Amino acid sequence: MSSTARRPGRRLAAVLVLALGATGLLTAPTAQPAHAAPSAPQPALAQWIDRDTVVWKGAEPSDAQLEFDTGRAGTAGKRLRLTPGRLTPAERAAFPHLSGYPAFTVDPRDRGLARTALRGALVAAQRTADGRRTTTGVQIPGVLDDLYGARARHAALGPVFHHGRPTLSVWAPTARTVALELDGRTVPMRRDDRSGVWRVQGPRDWAGKPYRYLVTVWAPTVGRTVTNKVTDPYSTALTADSARSLVVDLDDPRLAPTGWAGLHKPAAVPLRRARIQELHIRDFSVEDRTSRHPGQYLAFTDRRSDGMRHLKSLAAAGTSYVHLLPAFDGATVPEKRADQDRPRCDLASYAPDSESQQECVTRAAARDAYNWGYDPLHYTVPEGSYASDPEGTARTVEFRRMVQGLNGIGLRTVMDVVYNHTAASGQDPHSVLDRIVPGYYQRLLDDGTVATSTCCSGTAPEHTMMGKLVVDSVVTWAKEYKVDGFRFDLMGHHPKANILAVRKALDALTPARDGVDGKKIILYGEGWNFGEAANDARFVQATQRNMAGTGIATFNDRARDAVRGGGPFDADPRVQGFGSGLFTDPNTSPANGDPAAQRARLLHYQDLLKVGLTGNLADYTFTDTADRRVKGSQVDYNGAPAGYAAAPGDALAYADAHDNETLYDALAYKLPQGTSPTDRARLQVLALATAALSQGPALSQAGSDLLRSKSLDRNSFDSGDWFNALHWDCADGNGFGRGLPPAADNKDKWPYAKPLLADPALRPGCATIRGASAAYRDLLRIHATEPAFGLRTAAAVQSQLSFPLSGKDETPGVLTMRLADLAIVFNATPHPQHQTVAALAGHPYALHPVQAHGADRTTATASYAEATGTFTVPPYTVAVFHRR
Repeated sequence: MSSTARRPGRRLAAVLVLALGATGLLTAPTAQPAHAAPSAPQPALAQWIDRDTVVWKGAEPSDAQLEFDTGRAGTAGKRLRLTPGRLTPAERAAFPHLSGYPAFTVDPRDRGLARTALRGALVAAQRTADGRRTTTGVQIPGVLDDLYGARARHAALGPVFHHGRPTLSVWAPTARTVALELDGRTVPMRRDDRSGVWRVQGPRDWAGKPYRYLVTVWAPTVGRTVTNKVTDPYSTALTADSARSLVVDLDDPRLAPTGWAGLHKPAAVPLRRARIQELHIRDFSVEDRTSRHPGQYLAFTDRRSDGMRHLKSLAAAGTSYVHLLPAFDGATVPEKRADQDRPRCDLASYAPDSESQQECVTRAAARDAYNWGYDPLHYTVPEGSYASDPEGTARTVEFRRMVQGLNGIGLRTVMDVVYNHTAASGQDPHSVLDRIVPGYYQRLLDDGTVATSTCCSGTAPEHTMMGKLVVDSVVTWAKEYKVDGFRFDLMGHHPKANILAVRKALDALTPARDGVDGKKIILYGEGWNFGEAANDARFVQATQRNMAGTGIATFNDRARDAVRGGGPFDADPRVQGFGSGLFTDPNTSPANGDPAAQRARLLHYQDLLKVGLTGNLADYTFTDTADRRVKGSQVDYNGAPAGYAAAPGDALAYADAHDNETLYDALAYKLPQGTSPTDRARLQVLALATAALSQGPALSQAGSDLLRSKSLDRNSFDSGDWFNALHWDCADGNGFGRGLPPAADNKDKWPYAKPLLADPALRPGCATIRGASAAYRDLLRIHATEPAFGLRTAAAVQSQLSFPLSGKDETPGVLTMRLADLAIVFNATPHPQHQTVAALAGHPYALHPVQAHGADRTTATASYAEATGTFTVPPYTVAVFHRR
């Protein structure tokens, strides 16, 4: 895997949970044999890419044929003749990963059979030179797009109401029949042969009723024709546990909370200035004793709860968005509270370094109320387990009330969306898309198996109708739920064109027509480059470098690794970085190397951080620590260019997020164990400052300002409330010492974790926690009130931002930055540091008034000597000075 591919470990574990049948609460859709298959399932090495062309990996350059049988009289033994051919330039551009395989041309006399052939069992067959007959399955997404995509992409799918009457539509071009199951009866649906869409219009009294589609279709994964009872991929509402879709009009006034139509939103903050708090809905309130709706959407309406008061304080300081981890309908959590399991142990009674907590939590994990939510089932319906009642439309109303509640305290809302994979594929009960159009919505490898590089069953947004689903779903969340931004999970597995299509569709939304201003909606995502799509193998990806200049940000892992040290997948978690003591306060890990190696690596980390502070600009020019004039793109990051952004706003800075250890836990591993709680807190704030005071957007994990710990859990996607819940009341601690983290993803780190968790000195007290939070809010205030942190262009950054002491004599562990009339010193060392900028001698600077009169009295002692241009900064401190 590429060093820049930060694929979270949560996903592999999620696959294992699903494979073990841990979430079987859905009413299992039936698969009734309708026609015996001519052969058992087999690899699909042939790919029918358009009506004219088939590509067949491993075939011989001689005549072949496509054989099909729809199960209807007269189709058995039918065929489409194939002759050796070659891909056109347009076909090679559309399917670059197939350009080296043998190609065949469909005989023009047989092309009229294509639509019929695609609705039955289909194989490619050839006689080899020695007379043997070889066959293989056939992948069909390309030809489906060619035959149906142009018309289907404009179809309105799902329930659509006109004058109170609903029309239900589903795209199922390969289905033999589709019917609607509603009111205990089966209602036939009519097929549009030009688009492959099946429709039925119903009377007004269908509104609110549950339904499913009955889709009779050839299913290659089981090698037979089946009749699947399946929910609507375009569902607007669901019954509990996603058993049925509901015929619901999201514009129904009864679903609008009071004040919804005229909702007053906080002023939109441009992406380049956004300060984002990443938050899991259940974590936020499930252990908040002051919340009246623990673990629910409605917790965000509890204006007096500890959690809401804290969010309000962050908003007042300069946080502009709350990023909600996935809140769409997922496959994992039982939605009815009566069905949810919980740990059946007295977890608090065990020792802080005990294995018992994780054992007990793990036993309940398969059916408890907890999951991060990266297991999509229905992309455009709120998750039911967060609602007061998962049955019906309460989840719709309460999600909207959550948005209202956040807007009401000054925060706009970002939604984490996961269109790159589904929870399952094939005939699995948790598969929706693949049981309606088998083999289309999932990305298939060259042998026909589903790609799983995302951890789960990968989707194919490069296909017309999967790409359409992404755009339509995002637009629905924006219009109907007034979501203000979207974070795309594993965005590098999307085509760049697909993400730009989302941007274009949002930009078209207007307040007058749609109730929202789509141009003010922000977009960002994980631009990692890995898997079967890596290096633009199948399409131009939405990766870090490719998205530069689009106004859509990607996560910047360069500065993250530099401030923390090492990388998320280090075997030894004690590898240090700029903010964790490398060279200046070394720990005992041999992984850090000798002092000379540490010093060299620390100085390189400082160059990475400089690039990060510019907004990770590729063309920003500065003097590096080797005294060379370099561009950001010339600084090395594990063999890749560090700088890749074209403008501020292309890269999103962060020091921690839900994946991997929290920042506090990473520092617990990396700092010498004897580091005092006060110093740990100061370094936490300094690490957060490298993101908070950068150009471009920045994100922090909820609770990081409160020194949040997950007891060293690096992958808490299914670790339950015990390890994940936020503790707004410092009397409850910060989460550290709740036992050894779950074995599945952490056992190899237990030898390092155990002595730390047993050490009471690593559990900070209230004064330390409150002090860190207050100091962080001071940084947010400085960012919010100083225009220089929101420079619009790369040219402005180049002219107004500099590192005057950078070069071969740079102080290890200290960064000094000038930004317009500001001077900022990051002192990550255990000693006071004097930074003399000779060019500023005689110029009047003083500590910024927010810090001079702020919460951190140690920072308030930072000083400036005008005569020499010398800034003096205490240990473990970031100090901002302004020109008087």
